[in-house]
Amino acid sequence: MSLLRVAVPNKGSLSSSASEILRESGYRQRDDSKQLTLIDDENGVEFFYLRPRDIALYVGEGTLDVGITGRDLLRDSGAQADEVRSLGFGRSRFRFAGPAGRYTDLSELEGLRIATSYVGVVRAFLAERGIEASVVRLDGAVETSIQLGVADVVADVVETGSTLRQAGLEVFGETILDSEAVLIRRATGDPPSGFEVFKRRLDGVLVARSYVMMDYDIESQHVSAAVALTPGIESPTVSPLHKDGWVAVRAMVPRQGAQRLMDELWELGARGILLTEINACRL
Repeated sequence: MSLLRVAVPNKGSLSSSASEILRESGYRQRDDSKQLTLIDDENGVEFFYLRPRDIALYVGEGTLDVGITGRDLLRDSGAQADEVRSLGFGRSRFRFAGPAGRYTDLSELEGLRIATSYVGVVRAFLAERGIEASVVRLDGAVETSIQLGVADVVADVVETGSTLRQAGLEVFGETILDSEAVLIRRATGDPPSGFEVFKRRLDGVLVARSYVMMDYDIESQHVSAAVALTPGIESPTVSPLHKDGWVAVRAMVPRQGAQRLMDELWELGARGILLTEINACRL
């Protein structure tokens, strides 16, 4: 049986979260950060631990079947690989920034020098808007490039903005790209053998992270109102209790807002309300 070849970030902000979601999906992961490959025979997968910036290229060329990388790195690479689904971690936002108070609109980028670590992303953004500017590739801290006279503007990841402010810069214009970790595969050809099972496992973990299981007891006369609050994914489970006129209800509910939902059920007369974690699921 051929193994599904999966590329995983070997370091950086995506590495630990990528390995964590794979473990939760039932796959073996390396214990030694120096380990470059790992075969999980039981699940039919071979993992390759690579530089995050190289993953899209390996997958796009068909050397590897699928990979986990950042949307920013995928777009910047120009590789023949497609985003299959977002993975909910490693979120970042790319913005333009310049000396405080100097720029307010993207039209002012015309003819300027822009320093960035993501040349492909920035050039594509500018081309879509018909803006002619010089894009300078710099790896590492681009904030100092303006002070050193290398660039007029920078394009970089913005989290709190504190690093930019320390350099006397402020963001302006619209967001260049909202990035996060994504699952990718080659843009051409049929999905590789084992891919659907692999994706289904990741889907199950992501749903489980977004939902919790809610159980509660309620009088039969209030079931309709309670079920309207907790419709579940398809339909809740309603079971009669030994206590006359009462039923037990079980339903998956969104994790966000679950505490408020418990309050509403209590006011409706529900008792014995429990929330439990979901580790994985198939829907």
